[in-house]
Formats: sequence, C-alpha cells, structure tokens
Amino acid sequence: MGTPEFAVPSLTLLASQFEVLQVVTQPDRPAGRKMRLLAPPVKRRGEQLGLPVYQPERIRQAGAYDALARLAPDAIAVVGYGQMIPKRIRELAPFGCVNVHSSLLPKYRGAAPINWAVARGETRTGVTTMRVARKMDAGDILLVRETEIGRDETASELNRRLAPMGARLLAETLERLTRSQVKPVPQDHSAATRAPMLKRQDGLIDWAWPARTIYNRLRGFDPWPGVYTFFRGKRLRIWAASPSGERSGAPGLLRIEGNRVSVACGAGTLVIREVQVEGRKRVAAMDFARGSQPSPGEVFSNE
Repeated sequence: MGTPEFAVPSLTLLASQFEVLQVVTQPDRPAGRKMRLLAPPVKRRGEQLGLPVYQPERIRQAGAYDALARLAPDAIAVVGYGQMIPKRIRELAPFGCVNVHSSLLPKYRGAAPINWAVARGETRTGVTTMRVARKMDAGDILLVRETEIGRDETASELNRRLAPMGARLLAETLERLTRSQVKPVPQDHSAATRAPMLKRQDGLIDWAWPARTIYNRLRGFDPWPGVYTFFRGKRLRIWAASPSGERSGAPGLLRIEGNRVSVACGAGTLVIREVQVEGRKRVAAMDFARGSQPSPGEVFSNE
C-alpha cells in the first residue's frame, strides 16, 4: 500500500524478494495546468512490474476489506499510502501491517517528516519501520536506520537517499518477522514531535529570523512551497542562497555590493544567488538587481 515516488523503491525491492499479491494506491488525480488525470507513481511502477493494482477512493469504503481479505496476505507493507488504515485491515495479515516512516520516530510524526527535519536544522535523521496503529505514526517500532543530514542537503536530495534506505529496511523487517527476530518496542509518546503537511504560507520568510534558519527552510521546503518574500508588492521566491555570519542593517534590508546581493536578517545575512518574481522566469540575483535597481534602504517585506 503506497502512493508517492518515495514508495517506488520499496515496491520494486519487495517484488524482487517476495510475492506481491496486489498493489493498493490512491486513485488517479487531476494534475498540471490542464488538470489531466495523473496516475500515482506506485501505480505506474506496479503496472510496469505486471502487478494487479487496486485504487479504492477510500480504504474504509464498503468492499475494500473483502477485496484484501480474499488475497489472504501474510503481511501488508505500507509506504506513504496517504489514508488512515482501519483496524480490521491492520489485523488482516498474520505478520501485521508494517509501515516505513522517513524519520527517527517518535520525532517528526506526520505527512512531511523529511521537509521539517531539514527545515528545523536537524543533523541526523533516518527511516523507521513500525506497526501501523490507530494514531498516526504512533505504532510500535520494529527496526531503525540512521543517517546524517548534509549541512547543505535539501529535502529533495534527502528524500532520494532515504527512499532506497527505507526499502531495504522494509524488506529486512519482513524477512526477520517471518523468523521471529524482531521485538516491537513501544514509542515514547512524550518525546513525539510533529511534521504536518506543508502549506504555501510555511514558505513565507520572516527576516527577523537568523540567516541560518531561513536557509534551513529554503533547503527543507524544496521543491515546494519554497521560501519567498515580497518586493514592491510582488511575491519573490528565493531559489538559491547561503547564510553569512555578518550583519548589515535592519532585517529585510536589501544590499548590492559588487556582484553580491544580500539581505540582512535577525542574525547574520542571507546571500541571494537565484530568485524568481511571480509571473517571471527564474534568474540570477544580480540580473534581478540590475533590472529592478533597488533604492538605498529598500527592503524585502512580509506582504
């Protein structure tokens, strides 16, 4: 059971090591400017592997349990499926319903653990396999693998690293469950933190924040929603930047010195390399500066 690109390595590896009876994924959804129906990545991979694909609108709907029960699965693997799984499906298979989550649980429970771990400046993360429970990402932990987060690594880059790591851990978990070599460990719920679904407004920059905080959010909210500010009433996305320890004025103050564009922050300065004004193309920061010719003392704002 899975939906996004992150789940594709898990499906691919499981199909090579186990008998996958069925792929369960979300329905095709409209996407793009023309709103054409787009199949989830897991569906596309399942069809490439010649596997049957089942796409109920809701996994709780009438008939979904019966459709899965007829398969008599030994285990149910879940990777980013996107819906809460009812108890009778969770208890359907003798080896249980096993989920891969891209964080070191109980930290970063929720829909966007990779993004928030990077955005909040974490230096380590990993993947966890766990029992699916009634509460989101709160089930007993089975196995864990850790990894460092690079100082400049983006959420997109980390996602690409964690997806195959999660696949390997899932396959190992299922194999060890069949040999009774995994002891579930309850989570410390008091230590849980949240990683909620991203919203566009999460990307709005507060220039009173330290430069490193803004930079971490730029890394964490890649590719969406990105980080953005406002200049002369228009939204301006910052695509590439780096923090500097120097301080040069009130938060939001825009400075152009030689070939460098920078913005003063609450602590330090953010050196801007690439930007995009709404409705225009992505350009180098110096090209933006030459075109807009900011006045002395002009600032980036929150609106």
